[in-house]
Parts: sequence; structure tokens; C-alpha cells
Amino acid sequence: MPQQAIRLIVIFALVAAAFVAARSFLIPDTFGDEGPYRAAALTTIVDREIKYAGHQKCTGCHRGIAEQRSASHHHGVVCEVCHGPAADHAAAPLDVKPPAPRERGFCPLCHGYDPSRPTGFPQVNPVAHNPLIPCMSCHDPHAPEPPTIPEECGACHGQIARQKSVSHHATLPCTTCHATAEEHKVTPRLIRPDRPRERTFCGTCHAEDAASPGSIPRVDFRTHGEDYLCWQCHYPHYPEMEL
Repeated sequence: MPQQAIRLIVIFALVAAAFVAARSFLIPDTFGDEGPYRAAALTTIVDREIKYAGHQKCTGCHRGIAEQRSASHHHGVVCEVCHGPAADHAAAPLDVKPPAPRERGFCPLCHGYDPSRPTGFPQVNPVAHNPLIPCMSCHDPHAPEPPTIPEECGACHGQIARQKSVSHHATLPCTTCHATAEEHKVTPRLIRPDRPRERTFCGTCHAEDAASPGSIPRVDFRTHGEDYLCWQCHYPHYPEMEL
């Protein structure tokens, strides 16, 4: 047998022996007793101190607040998300008080601008949005609907607003291209704005015979882009960029 083969066999044997030895030292004794997990983990979890009470406990005493929250945009946010574990408070309400975050930095944990968040999720720039004023000055945490409906789309669509502001479409109001019901500003996920669906829409400004200022770029829609929709090549919020 060639020496190379013998060396490989020895190496594989050492690796297998190391694996068996490591398995006997590292795998817990109860692993595999009740399936592919550590059976003793159940006892460990049961023995842990209970810290959370559950929102049902909160509702028992704070019924008015619970009803207010359930009818608001925070209906899916349970009490202990903001107030922390409340098992001790539920056991001794007069002796233990849960924290009530009032500092300005708390709400931006969810509502600070982040482009990865879903479209329509209310987001603000904490530096520019009512700087230094606590969020609770204008928003009731249990019913956080804004005191006045936002007038600008950038309140929620910050990424698009920033991009459009440096494009040739900067001066166009969003409603020029998007038919938007007022209800969208209150329930953005339920009422969606409409968007152009035909290439003739862009032609109202960019066709050769369009009644728009001469400085606007014009194209012959009979030959330009053939049958493609305009936004298959041009990003509407930054039309200079070709996709």
C-alpha cells in the first residue's frame, strides 16, 4: 500500500477518534433521551423565574387603557414591550411599579427612519422631527395616532423623499403621479395610493407634442422604448438613473 494512502488512513482515524472523544465530553447526558434535544432542558426552563405577566393580567386592572390601545395602531404591541416584565407588579401592584419610558430615545427604536422597515410604517428622522421634544408631548403611547395628519409623504416615505429631492422630479408633488385618498394618511397599509400603469402617463410631460415647458426632456413615444413601460428603464423617483 502506498505511504500516501497509509498517511490518509491514519489522519482519518485520528479525526474519527477525536470526534468520538469530543462527543462523549461535550454532548449532555440527557441528549437523545426524548428525541434530538436535551431532555433536561425542560426542567431548566421550568425552574427559571417567571418575569412576564402577559397582557391579560394587565387588562384585568387597566381595562380603559387596554380598550384604548386595542382600537389604535398599537393594538399589536403588548404592554410589556414598552413597560418591561410585569410579573412582580401583577403580584404586588402597590409595591412594584413597572417603568414607563418617557425619554425621547425610546420611540425611535421602532419609529426612527430605517429603509429596511415595511413601506407605510410610520418613520421619522429623530434629529429633524420636533427636536428635543418628548414624543409623549404630541402622541399618546396607548393611541399614538398623530394629532394632525401629515401633510408631506416624506413623513413615512423618507427614503423616496430623499432620493426624489436630488432628482429632476424634485419639484413634482407625489400626488402628480400617485392618486392618494386622504384615508391613506391615517391607515397607510389598508388604503394604498394608486400608481401610473400606462406609458402614456409619462408622455403627458415627455412626449414630443406634450404641453409642458420646453426644458423638459422629450422623446418620440412611437420609437422610444418600443412597447416597454417607462419605469422598466427609468426609476420614477430618480429618472436620471437607468435601470
